[in-house]
Amino acid sequence: MADARPAVFSHDNRVESAVYPHDVYALTDAGFAELRSGGTNLPPEALQVLVMLDGKRSVGDVEHKLPALAPEAVRNLLRSLLSAQLVRSATMAETDDLGVDFDAFFAAAGFPAEPSAGAQASAAREATSGAPALKRDGYYVSIARTAVRARAPRTGNQFAVLVIEDDPDVRTLVERLLGKAGFAASSAVSREEITARLRDPARQPDLILLDIGLPDVNGLELLQRLKGHAALKSIPVLMLTADSSPESIVRGLATGADGYITKPFDPAVLVHGVRAVLGA
Repeated sequence: MADARPAVFSHDNRVESAVYPHDVYALTDAGFAELRSGGTNLPPEALQVLVMLDGKRSVGDVEHKLPALAPEAVRNLLRSLLSAQLVRSATMAETDDLGVDFDAFFAAAGFPAEPSAGAQASAAREATSGAPALKRDGYYVSIARTAVRARAPRTGNQFAVLVIEDDPDVRTLVERLLGKAGFAASSAVSREEITARLRDPARQPDLILLDIGLPDVNGLELLQRLKGHAALKSIPVLMLTADSSPESIVRGLATGADGYITKPFDPAVLVHGVRAVLGA
């Protein structure tokens, strides 16, 4: 195993998964053995990350504790360690299939716990540094994390985009824009509609455009539940909202949003953001 290990740490062999500031990872038995066996072929940076994850820390916490490594370098190392099966998601065992009780999925009272300080610091750096992409014009903010690799549609030849938005005019506009750009767009408003779409694997979208202010669910709460669910966390989410407060932007990014676009939005920027997140 050790002889083949260096080949794992290549761009082509990285697992195709997004890594978010709030994600928590832990060592596998192989990861523990790598630290304690007395001999390893792993690069020093990878060993640093393994040491940090020995206590089950979030990605943001690892970035915060290893300032010498750029955030994207930390995330690339994590993808490689996942591919090498040296680390695992700490939440994977909690919900491992779509048989989860979706009523309970939405049922928790109150707003979810804040992301860790490290995750929030990571998101704040992303929002203020321009990495990977940031445009500011007054209260207008557009951020879109570029996909690690180009994705393929889950079904058919078109990417399916689910627009979760309560304003009918905005829903119509967004669906038309995305339709003209070659995407299959549909919408959901209520908790019942959202649940129905997520429960059915055949109807799950390739990307979700998510508002914060919804009639019977808070968009940031929904985002946190999605990104904490093993079977749904891989669906990228772009926030599309009138809430332009720095606190909401940082919280959205820290919780796992792949982008944050504020209303009123530039149609071309919205389509560009969707394409960037999907790698299309």
